[in-house]
Amino acid sequence: MTHSPSSTASRLATLIATSTLSLAAAQAGAATVAYVANADSQDIYVLQLNQDGSVNLIDKVDTGSTVMPLAISPDHKYLYASLRGQPYSVLSYAIDPRSGKLSSLGKVPLADNMANIATDHTGRYLLAASYSGNKISVNAIGADGVVQAPPLAVIPTGKNAHSVQVDPDNAFVFASNLGSDVILQYRFDPASGKLTPNTPPAVATKAGAGPRHFVFSPDQRFVYSTNELDATVNTYAYDRQNGTLSLQASDSVLPEGFKTSEQLAAADLHLTPDGRFLYATERTSNTLTGFRVDPASGRLTRILNIPTETQPRGFNIDPRGRYLLAVGQKAGLTSYAIDRDSGALTPVLRYTLGRNPNWVEIIDLP
Repeated sequence: MTHSPSSTASRLATLIATSTLSLAAAQAGAATVAYVANADSQDIYVLQLNQDGSVNLIDKVDTGSTVMPLAISPDHKYLYASLRGQPYSVLSYAIDPRSGKLSSLGKVPLADNMANIATDHTGRYLLAASYSGNKISVNAIGADGVVQAPPLAVIPTGKNAHSVQVDPDNAFVFASNLGSDVILQYRFDPASGKLTPNTPPAVATKAGAGPRHFVFSPDQRFVYSTNELDATVNTYAYDRQNGTLSLQASDSVLPEGFKTSEQLAAADLHLTPDGRFLYATERTSNTLTGFRVDPASGRLTRILNIPTETQPRGFNIDPRGRYLLAVGQKAGLTSYAIDRDSGALTPVLRYTLGRNPNWVEIIDLP
């Protein structure tokens, strides 16, 4: 092998200072708040994102089980957390509009161990994808913001359903199947929550690619998806009227010349709010890769590949496109400033969080 994942944290430490967060440092009235799920310490950190890219700990919420994927309602009033320890369930929280703190509203069972959850754009439904259970599900969400049980639908998929999302028009649903190398395509009825296979019912990736997470471009002309097993990002043209994807290109997220005997593991990806830059993480090389997005063709041009937190499963970008917060499952959190012109990432500060940080959501409070 030509890499040393264990050296990533030390390389970062030479660039930026490391800080351990404490509640004593918290400030009230945060305008921008980040939520980080820590699987092994079974808690959610509530962080204030400051104007300079630093963060303060607002609150730490005990979930009582292995917490991983998070989702936030479209109106930013509620947060949902999937628990991947038995009994598999979802927690519903109210978000305080002034501080961002979380208040527990309820806990209900889910259909399986869910690797990903998302709401539709009305906030009336919670969709979930089960990697180990090869299925997706739809649960109603009450007017009080609490997820309801039992599910409205449990739908078998191909192997290893990994993520599920509703398109920006709330008319179609897509679900990646990592083990079957397809993204499933459904029609979505927002009145009932019903899913119906679209025509065609799926779009295939390269054999063995392993589609994982995906995002829609702000103009809804393109969809980008990480492929976990060959460490690439696929670009799809999106037919907004018919709700179908067409593969256009595939780009590597690995460092130049990278070689390893280990399994590759591309993970998360996000676009800046203006759609100009896309970033993706890869866990075997412990790197963040950035691309410039061509506004006409949607094609990607690599602009950077940098070491980041060890085993970087999750990250996110703040709603104003100023900062990127990346977490490593075997490390902590690094805050990066995003250059609006070039897309370059500059480390701001590094923090120690709970154990196994893996998921990040960021919102502006009302």
